[in-house]
Amino acid sequence: MTVRIGFFPNNNSLFVLRHRGILERRLPGTEWVDLRTLPAPPAVDPKHALPTLHSDWLFDAGGYDFVGTGFTPPVTGLAHGRDLVYVAISGPRVENGRLVVKPESPIRSVADLRGRRVGVAHGSWQTTLLLFALERAGLSWSDIEPVDTPVHHGPPGLRSGELDAWVGAYPALALTEQEGPVRTLVETEGLFSHPSLWFTRRDFAENHRNKLIEIVRSLQESDAWVDANPRAAARYFAEDAGATSQADLDRWEHALRSRPFGLRPVSEEFLDEQHRAARLLAAGGLLPRAVDPRSAVLPWLNDLLTPQAA
Repeated sequence: MTVRIGFFPNNNSLFVLRHRGILERRLPGTEWVDLRTLPAPPAVDPKHALPTLHSDWLFDAGGYDFVGTGFTPPVTGLAHGRDLVYVAISGPRVENGRLVVKPESPIRSVADLRGRRVGVAHGSWQTTLLLFALERAGLSWSDIEPVDTPVHHGPPGLRSGELDAWVGAYPALALTEQEGPVRTLVETEGLFSHPSLWFTRRDFAENHRNKLIEIVRSLQESDAWVDANPRAAARYFAEDAGATSQADLDRWEHALRSRPFGLRPVSEEFLDEQHRAARLLAAGGLLPRAVDPRSAVLPWLNDLLTPQAA
């Protein structure tokens, strides 16, 4: 059986593993699927729906067996009836981005975002950050004008005034900071843990347990290498982006050094955050129903990732 792994740069661990050849030594015949090359999903109105691309590709023919994403996609898949299971999570990534405005903006707090255009990579962790921030300020999704904004479109949108606020992520946020100061409305830290995470289909986990274990072990080996060699790992990302300057490499190295590597078991705290996100997404009309993320946990996978089992 060929195991197909979906990857893209946003999940740093899988992107590096794709370049290292570690998994191919453990599972000969592994096939890597660059998610950026698959057909784009139908566009959705960020006011009323979430994209389901990751779970669609995971379950539909021609997709993949295993993927790593940010915080929001598995909740989306569960709400659309996809029988997926969590494999692992990373440590908190609270330094990865935040909600910002221009220094001269009249927006002084999240409460001032009512009726404003807020840029967000819709369906990503940025959607969750914005929802959590709005709830804390007594607002809901319907109180703002969300604008689906690819990560690298955020800086020009903020500068031009097309966006009133932007949930920025590094390294794109670093470009904005180099061109001038930005003012932070909300830090990720204190709002939610924002881990990377990995998930698969329940049938793959149950029927191909040994293969899934090899994927996990390969990720652990590769992540340890990134921790020890962040400059070398940064070259993979810079080259993929077509960047050639020292500054570009420096930005990627800074981004990787600020992110946690290593796989952790799915924790109760993470599941609480997923449940809160599912509740808010459903209440905002972005999902067809609320879901219980605890239904997507396999105890044996958590046992595999405990320090005692390592």
